[in-house]
Amino acid sequence: MSDPEDIEALAGEYVLGTLDAAERTAVAARRPREPALDAAILAWERRLAPLDESAPLVEPPAGLFARIEAEIEGQPGKSPGAAEIVELSRRLRRWRTAALSGGAIAAALAIALMREDILQSERPGEASNFVAVLQKDAASPAFLVEVDLKARLLTVRPVAAERQPGKSYELWMIHDKLGAPKSLGVIADQGFTVRPALSGYDPSVVETAVYAITVEPSGGSPTGQPTSAPLWTGKLVQAMP
Repeated sequence: MSDPEDIEALAGEYVLGTLDAAERTAVAARRPREPALDAAILAWERRLAPLDESAPLVEPPAGLFARIEAEIEGQPGKSPGAAEIVELSRRLRRWRTAALSGGAIAAALAIALMREDILQSERPGEASNFVAVLQKDAASPAFLVEVDLKARLLTVRPVAAERQPGKSYELWMIHDKLGAPKSLGVIADQGFTVRPALSGYDPSVVETAVYAITVEPSGGSPTGQPTSAPLWTGKLVQAMP
């Protein structure tokens, strides 16, 4: 993994805690021999340190671990085998992703800060970078959207949306001045989707629009308009300077 953006994404997942144990061990083993990866992890830790210091400690509910053990041991007639362990691991990863939902806004702002190290710096006081969390509700973040208003650059990344075989996620911009929703393209199932999709739109429209994700046939809507109701929506907020 040598692409700078891939290294940044991996470092971010390492610091945010979204990697499983094996992946985290592998990344830790790479740090001594990959200075770029180590530097990216340290940079993420510096960015998120103020958020970590301001977050209150939360004790897990009493007896939680015992209930988890009882659930595992309660399989009728057998101990958990390889298939059950794999399934439990998958569930654990989904639970861990859901547990991050309370900090989804902070994660979005952290990604914005990461992108600021890559994009051209702005003049003091000039608002250019914005972020949005696209979600059904406060507990269901699915996508992170960042907009560089000056460059009209759009960056989207899935957070908790699961891949749907034979379907594509498509991003739309909705605003009274646009009339019908405008497609901003199909979103990759994983990793970052980066494209200059906003070059033809007025900055005030870009900044105040609603952004929505629909599930479309593979490759995107065949009509140029949404074929289903939005599953996740959100609006931009200015990123932390």
